[in-house]
Amino acid sequence: MNNHPIHSRRSVLRLLGTTAAGAPFVTSNLMADPPSGRLRHACFGTGGMGGSDLALISNCKNVEIAALCDVDIAQAAEARKKFPNARFYQDWRELLVKEADKIDSVNISTPDHMHAPIGVSAMALGKHIYGQKPLAHSLHEVRRMTEVAREKKVVTQMGIQIHSTAYYRMAAQVIQAGAIGKVKDVHTWSSKTWGDMGPMPGKEDPVPEGFDWDKWLGGCAERPFIGGGYYHPGTWRKRLDFGTGTLGDMGCHILDPIFESLKLNAPVSVRSEGPAPNAWNWAIDGKVVYSFDRTPMTVGETINVIWYDGAARPPADVIALLEGKEFPDQGTIFIGTEGVMVLPHVSRLQLFPLEKFKDYKLPRVEGECHWVQFIEACRGNGKTSADFAYAGPLTEAILLGGIASRFPNTTLKWDSPALKFDLAEANRFVRREYREGWKIPQLG
Repeated sequence: MNNHPIHSRRSVLRLLGTTAAGAPFVTSNLMADPPSGRLRHACFGTGGMGGSDLALISNCKNVEIAALCDVDIAQAAEARKKFPNARFYQDWRELLVKEADKIDSVNISTPDHMHAPIGVSAMALGKHIYGQKPLAHSLHEVRRMTEVAREKKVVTQMGIQIHSTAYYRMAAQVIQAGAIGKVKDVHTWSSKTWGDMGPMPGKEDPVPEGFDWDKWLGGCAERPFIGGGYYHPGTWRKRLDFGTGTLGDMGCHILDPIFESLKLNAPVSVRSEGPAPNAWNWAIDGKVVYSFDRTPMTVGETINVIWYDGAARPPADVIALLEGKEFPDQGTIFIGTEGVMVLPHVSRLQLFPLEKFKDYKLPRVEGECHWVQFIEACRGNGKTSADFAYAGPLTEAILLGGIASRFPNTTLKWDSPALKFDLAEANRFVRREYREGWKIPQLG
């Protein structure tokens, strides 16, 4: 279980300029030269979304895939075959030690619980980061990711690729142009069910050959491996310690155009009106009510954004605003003083009442490639559209809903600057503990 054939945890941490107790990083002589010409890139995670990110980044011009990292040798086989010259590692810490002066940028496409440990460590070495959503697993981790990115002045982009499409850009322009007047309420949903109301199976299965379960766990507490896909490769999203449920997965996409359109700041309160998670897993069929302070695009002192997932849906009178049109599987309804906008996830908006808006001319909007944006920004050309300064506060708001789900039918007031709720018990979930040997200085 603790087999590290090349470096022990302690020796890897020492090479990174730390001790197991967590001394600061020492980054002198490890910073890569400023990128010019080809960008030398490393990928953390090669399966699932990692495989997708790897394919899209490698298809960008002026990119060299210099290194690959995956705890599962079998899962990495296809990527290693496609990029035979890329150095391969199973331990992300070893990659950062050995490749510190040989790479310029990385993408982090691992399970949620590893986003922040890898991310802050890479940024401490001056590496540019493409980080999958959600930005991190806990509120404290997200805040630190945002702060370290600002301190190190690295290029960042969160993997909410629809943000850069014409669909979401057009929606923001239409709302901000006042087509439906001031926005009164927002209802937003996903039919996905990244939750599990059952108990953890009481068994232990053999760890597959070539899969390093200890490194997969990372900073999480040790536990028996359960096969059959219970954790790896995909259903970790359902598990409290590793994923962030449907809201954490899809909320980063679907709430994104709401934040962008309305220029929202941090919520002032959050309330869950759905089921609570059990001791192991996130719940399904959730409902979370966020309250935000007014902005120039909204009406009233506060505005509510209401999230639904699984089988939960907005009330009938809200659905009726679609005038019988097909209700999207995932999307958002903006209710304004002068009309309604429906934005299906990854599709074109519709305005209602249909008769009123039959002659409305939608603006011409061009989309961009989210991955090309990142690569070119790393090379000094332009900037990203979802850097951590934007993606951090968005992710924080989304993760608030997961904490609220632990306290059903309780309105939690939120002090964003202090990262603190008005309910002491809720504050236990703002940050997480890491097991010995996996503590990262930048995460405290």
